[in-house]
Amino acid sequence: MLDLIYMVMPIGHNFGWGLCGRYLTLEMFELADVVFITEEFTLKNIGDLSHYSTLKKLVPSANMLNSFIGNDGFYRIDKPVIQAIQGNNLLPCFIKIKSPQNIGYAFFEYNILKENIEKAKDYYDIVVTGSSWCEEILNSHGLKNTKTIIQGVDSDLFNKDKSIKDLFKDMFVVFSGGKLELRKGQDLVMRAFKVLQDKYDDILLVNSWYNHWDQSIATMSLSPYIHFEMPKGDYFKAVNHLLMKNGINPEKVVTLPPKPYAEMSEVYRNTDLGLFPNRCEGGTNLVLMEYMACGKPVIASYSSGHKDILTRENSMLVETLKSFNIQEKDGTLIAQWDDPDLDEIISKLEWAYLNKDQLQNIGTKASETMSNLTWRESARQFHKLIFEEGTL
Repeated sequence: MLDLIYMVMPIGHNFGWGLCGRYLTLEMFELADVVFITEEFTLKNIGDLSHYSTLKKLVPSANMLNSFIGNDGFYRIDKPVIQAIQGNNLLPCFIKIKSPQNIGYAFFEYNILKENIEKAKDYYDIVVTGSSWCEEILNSHGLKNTKTIIQGVDSDLFNKDKSIKDLFKDMFVVFSGGKLELRKGQDLVMRAFKVLQDKYDDILLVNSWYNHWDQSIATMSLSPYIHFEMPKGDYFKAVNHLLMKNGINPEKVVTLPPKPYAEMSEVYRNTDLGLFPNRCEGGTNLVLMEYMACGKPVIASYSSGHKDILTRENSMLVETLKSFNIQEKDGTLIAQWDDPDLDEIISKLEWAYLNKDQLQNIGTKASETMSNLTWRESARQFHKLIFEEGTL
C-alpha cells in the first residue's frame, strides 16, 4: 500500500500557482496515494483533458470534505498535508487544516514580513519555499524550520528538440514573457529594445505580456524608465499605444494573446534570445525555466529566485543591481527589490545580436541545466521530506 498525502493546491493553466498545483499533484500521484483538495475543478481550469481525467479521480466529494470539519472550523486530517501558502501573509490558500504533518509551500515577492511569522510557526510543521531567496527571508524573520524545493519543467513540452526556428529566420527575435507589471521588468525590455531597434533593421520583439489584473498592470506607472500610458479596452491596441509612446515601432513587435500552455514551446523555438530583467521572483520564474529548457539563451537579472538556476555558463547574467523600494500609499516600505542596470542590459543585448554564433552553446547549457529540474524531481523531494528524512 502506498503512502497517503493530501495536496491542497490551486489549479489553472495560465498562471504559475495553477501549473505548480497541477504538475506537483500529478507527479506526487506517481509516488503515493493522493487526495487533491482544490478550488472549482473544471476542464476549463485544467486546460488538458488527460490531466483533468487523472486529477478528477483524486478530488474528494463534498461529503468527504465536510466530514473533516471540526467544531473549531479546522479540517482535521490524520495524514500528511502539502498546501499552498498565500504569498507574504503566510496563510493557507484555501482551508485551515490540523494535521500531524502540515507542510506549507510558499512563494512571495514582498520580503518585509512583519506579520504572521509567529502564526506560521504555530500553524506549519515546516515551510517549503520555491527559492532559496524566500527561505533566507523567512530565516531572517525567525522562521527557521524551512527548506527550498524548486519548481519543475514539463520536459515533454519544453526540451532542446524545440530549439530550431521555423519562422522569422531572417530576423533576430527577442522574446519577453510574464504578465505586464513593474516586477517583471518589461519597462527595461522596452528601453533596451528601442536602442537596438534604432540601430539595426532586422530585430523583432515577441512579447507574451497578457495580464488579467488591472491593478498589477498599473504598477508600471512607477517605472522611472518609460512613459506609462495604456488605455483601457482592446489589449493589442493598448500595448501598441504603450510601445509607440516609448518610441518603439509596432511593426517591429509581435504581441501575443493568451495562448494555450502547450503551444508556448512553439513560440519559444521561433525566437533567438529571451530577455528577463525581472526585479524580483519568489520562485525560479517558470517562463524563464521553460524557455531555457527549449535550448534557448537568456539575458536575465541575477537576483532573487533567478539565482537558483542561472550561472555564467547557462545564461548572460545582469549582475549590476541597485535597490528598488516598494511602498504602500502611506509610505510604508513593504519590499526591497533589485533594479537591473539598463546599460548592462543594453550591452549584453547588443553583444548577443553581434555574436549570434555563440548563442547556441549558451542555449545548450541552459537545456542541460533544466533537464535536471523536472516536476518529478520536485515531487520526489517532497516525498523524501515527509517519509524519509524524519525532520517532521
